[in-house]
Amino acid sequence: MTKKDEKATKAGAAACADEGSRTKRRARAKRKGAPSRAKQTREIIDISRSEEQGAALRSISGSDDRDFALNLVGQVLAAVWRDGSSSDEGQTATLAVMYELKPRDPSEGMVIGQLIACHNAAMECYRRAMISDQTFAGWRESLNQANKLSRTYAALMEALDRHRSKGQQRITVEHVTVNAGGQAIVGTVTPGGRTE
Repeated sequence: MTKKDEKATKAGAAACADEGSRTKRRARAKRKGAPSRAKQTREIIDISRSEEQGAALRSISGSDDRDFALNLVGQVLAAVWRDGSSSDEGQTATLAVMYELKPRDPSEGMVIGQLIACHNAAMECYRRAMISDQTFAGWRESLNQANKLSRTYAALMEALDRHRSKGQQRITVEHVTVNAGGQAIVGTVTPGGRTE
């Protein structure tokens, strides 16, 4: 990063601290020469157009489209709370989770991104609830939000599992008892399909 880019980034961060809408902050940052969010994301993950890196993007986003993958990664990294610092370990861990959940298509990539964001938000709410000087109202609100986020996380996991199984139901028979003189049928049974 050049000194000019570094100054522009600091100016953009200072503008974000001011009151105002996100649109106004972005406009002020742009006027002051701060690099765009997309440019920052591409610098963070430093991806060229090689085939090997295209496969890496595919493995974390589920898509062959480079722009979609970079956008998704940028959104997920922006949703992770960083405690005011940009830690490479946190970004690497986030990308590792996206890779380990192995999205097979863009829909799965987006759900996985939401899972990561939801998990991080829930953990932040739990952390805030445990602050020792927390008021009762703040404690209760933090736990309520964490509860909602945890339920959302469970619903997203269920949606991901349902999408991966393509709606197929599986029934597993754990225990079968056949008493003396009884009969058991092994194989496929079709109801109402008598043959004579």
